[in-house]
Amino acid sequence: MSVQAGLRDILRAAPVIPVVVIDDVAHAVPLARALVAGGLPVIEITLRTAAGLDAIRAIAAEVQGALVGVGTVLEPAQYYAAAQAGARFAVSPGATAKLLDAAVDSGLAALPGISTASEAMVLIERGYEFAKFFPAEPAGGAPFLSSIASPLPQLTFCPTGGITLESAPKYLKLPNVICVGGSWMVNRAAMAAGDWAGITSLAAKAAELNIHRGEHGK
Repeated sequence: MSVQAGLRDILRAAPVIPVVVIDDVAHAVPLARALVAGGLPVIEITLRTAAGLDAIRAIAAEVQGALVGVGTVLEPAQYYAAAQAGARFAVSPGATAKLLDAAVDSGLAALPGISTASEAMVLIERGYEFAKFFPAEPAGGAPFLSSIASPLPQLTFCPTGGITLESAPKYLKLPNVICVGGSWMVNRAAMAAGDWAGITSLAAKAAELNIHRGEHGK
């Protein structure tokens, strides 16, 4: 099975993947329900806090329509733990040989990160079709992705890092971008306040970015 089996459909499900840092596992289910209600079913729960895996487990078990994945994967063991928790895909900020080897065995659809042409070529050599471009804005933004579209047409990207509602359209219109990752609709203050309606409203505005997507996102 391909290490990215099923990933195209996941990445095409919405124009934006919310990148979520969960401090309190009790927020996981209402947050995911708010995002799904707003039209963003694909949710990346990062492993930046101790609550990450439990949040994935809760969302996978309880939230109808959610496609939950794991983010900030840095070690091979995290692939396996996330898969057992119910994650559907795994995102890493970069791509080491050890991580790429583990991705093959984990059963998760892997979305490794790159920020240079050389790193992109490593993924192409391994048969990857999709990559995260991270950190998108500091690493060159939409102009960088536009410049590598012709020489490296094998890869399609989910740029993440510093992207906002206002800047997302310039990425989504590129021929080698399928979706973007962002956190503007899931800020920690809103979660702490339990403002799920506000998060749903922000998610709905992000979902409307679908009109800007190029051929890969349709």
